[in-house]
Amino acid sequence: MQTSKATKVSTLSLVNLPDIKVYTLVEQALGTRPIKQFLSNCSTELINANRHWLEEEHLIKDDLLLFSFKSFIVKTPHHTYLIDSCIGNHKNRPHRPEWHLKNDSFFLDSLKRIQISPSDIDYVCCTHLHTDHIGWNTTLVNGQWTPTFPNARYLLSKKEFEFWQQDHFIKPNDSFADSILPIVEQNKVDLIDSNNELNDFVRMLPTPGHTVDHFAVSFGKDKHALIMTGDLIHTPLQLKYPDIGSSIDFNLEQGIRSRTQFLETFVDTDTICCPAHFPNASAGRIKHWGEGFKFSALK
Repeated sequence: MQTSKATKVSTLSLVNLPDIKVYTLVEQALGTRPIKQFLSNCSTELINANRHWLEEEHLIKDDLLLFSFKSFIVKTPHHTYLIDSCIGNHKNRPHRPEWHLKNDSFFLDSLKRIQISPSDIDYVCCTHLHTDHIGWNTTLVNGQWTPTFPNARYLLSKKEFEFWQQDHFIKPNDSFADSILPIVEQNKVDLIDSNNELNDFVRMLPTPGHTVDHFAVSFGKDKHALIMTGDLIHTPLQLKYPDIGSSIDFNLEQGIRSRTQFLETFVDTDTICCPAHFPNASAGRIKHWGEGFKFSALK
């Protein structure tokens, strides 16, 4: 069984589809919270009944869930997209020692390996505004938070932004201050509806619940060939049992509805799904598994 120490794992994996290339940049992999604590409405009996397959790659020492923290690069015929900008460097995160004031070149070096520079990114899509999905929005340059991707438009849900803006006004939030406000102040942000169709290749799908206006990002010429699901699904156990929610969900019941609807829509289709935190497989299809669902990783 693995330990909970933060590690750098395989940086890049590639999915090739007609007119779409996908790269996965994994910044960290580590044990997060105990499964019973994180999956707040999941019983010990259910966890034990599924322990035999969870321990293969999702559950580690001390019953910690193993998560990877990653971004996706998606290249279409006309644009290059970055989906969720992960953890970031020099960020004040005292509640997460593995992230606190981290300073390494791993993320940016991964971009170099696929011959992409920060200036090549056309759009940064933030599925939601949690700390581990916005960190590389900005980089510390001469003491100032500067957009990491200077030519990109950053796409944020208007409703999500306004929620966290109000939250920050009531109680200052470090991640909002260092990773969102600077790109707003430098006029890099487009506030969009969570059902926005960006062009004939890219559209957002509303999947609220984990946060107030979480969205998934779908790619494909007039179809859902590939979907970045963000934090709609944290662990495969939520596929087998979609009514299991997370203790950090904004609205647990709404999250269950969004997840169930999504799974019922895309099960046994050709649509490739890319969850944000699965530790090994970054891309796969949704299949039936008894009364629930499972993730069938691409070979």
